[in-house]
Amino acid sequence: MQRHQLKSEDFSYTLPNHRIAKYPLAERNDSKLLVYEKGSIQEDRFYNLKKHLPEESALVFNNTKVLAARLTFKKSTGAQIEIFCLKPHLKTVEESLTATKKVVWQCMVGNLKRFKAEDVLSKNIAGVNLEVRLLEKRNQDVLIEFKWERGIEFSEILAQCGEMPLPPYLNRAAEESDATAYQTVYAEMEGAVAAPTAGLHFVDAQLKELQANNHALSYLTLFVGAGTFRAVKADKLVDHEMHQERIVIHRSTIEQLQNKKGKIICVGTTSLRSLESLYWLAVKRKLQNDFEINALSQEDAYQLQGNLSWKEACNYLLDEMRKRSLVTIDFYSSLFIMPSYEWKVMDGLITNFHQPRSTLLTLVSAWIGKDWKKVYSYALENNFRFLSYGDSSLLLP
Repeated sequence: MQRHQLKSEDFSYTLPNHRIAKYPLAERNDSKLLVYEKGSIQEDRFYNLKKHLPEESALVFNNTKVLAARLTFKKSTGAQIEIFCLKPHLKTVEESLTATKKVVWQCMVGNLKRFKAEDVLSKNIAGVNLEVRLLEKRNQDVLIEFKWERGIEFSEILAQCGEMPLPPYLNRAAEESDATAYQTVYAEMEGAVAAPTAGLHFVDAQLKELQANNHALSYLTLFVGAGTFRAVKADKLVDHEMHQERIVIHRSTIEQLQNKKGKIICVGTTSLRSLESLYWLAVKRKLQNDFEINALSQEDAYQLQGNLSWKEACNYLLDEMRKRSLVTIDFYSSLFIMPSYEWKVMDGLITNFHQPRSTLLTLVSAWIGKDWKKVYSYALENNFRFLSYGDSSLLLP
């Protein structure tokens, strides 16, 4: 079927609410593991992952760290206003988190009808008075100004009074334990508003064990945005407006993956999108002879002529980075992977079970074809736990 013929209803299934894992397991890697390979399915536990990986695999992890991005204020009238910081406005995450006086963020606001332009919300945080004002209501978000006395960084403000932005489908408030449970053990680069949940299953001992078994571990950063939870509402898949996310990849990671011995196994859809996006960024820059291009549209992967091999793409990027003394590649991607997508980098995927009619499910379908229905039917029939705190799968078509 051609891409323009795909309908969002083709990627729907019935997910009973009781199958959504509301809380994580006590032991991260004790979750169930569905292994799909060459059309067959078997079941195991995640702590046995090494038994199912191809020899000398290169595992790629997203080391982004989730911000405590949900803040609650109370007006003098008693009305409660909840502010969810999505991303900084006109500044990088790094610049915004280290700001010490004022910053503007694109936000979602709960009870927005009670939050007027003339209102000033305030809260005392670690002896510092924080003031919050509504600057502008836009189509999909709201611009909020945070202003405070000098002395502490905005990252400290979030750490002191912010809550973990749990996915809406968990339908519960964040608890103290979520501050740890909703972060991967290798989280490092602060700036995401959702966790790269496929990585939540790993523990430090298991990572060391994988290395001891000659598997290479590589890290990159995709700052996961709230758009990852947006269902596809358009009838035709191609009419869905894909969210844009920022990706940062270190030169050493590209060098490591360029010289890989075994298969590239992406831990999560965000690692997958990062590597496939990196390939298409190389193609776009080379075709247009412009190394300053820093964004991919959702159509680029389907319109550009991807004639480079993965190794050639890496060589091009590394050569240009060395010329410019660049240590990282920092860019934005709206890559929308759906059936008919031409895979360029990935050989295998570790991922959780995703929502119906989601862009993450279309990605899985692009990877294993119509067998996604067989995989999800098996998971439903065999008591697998779904979504962010749910069980895992290893997909090796």
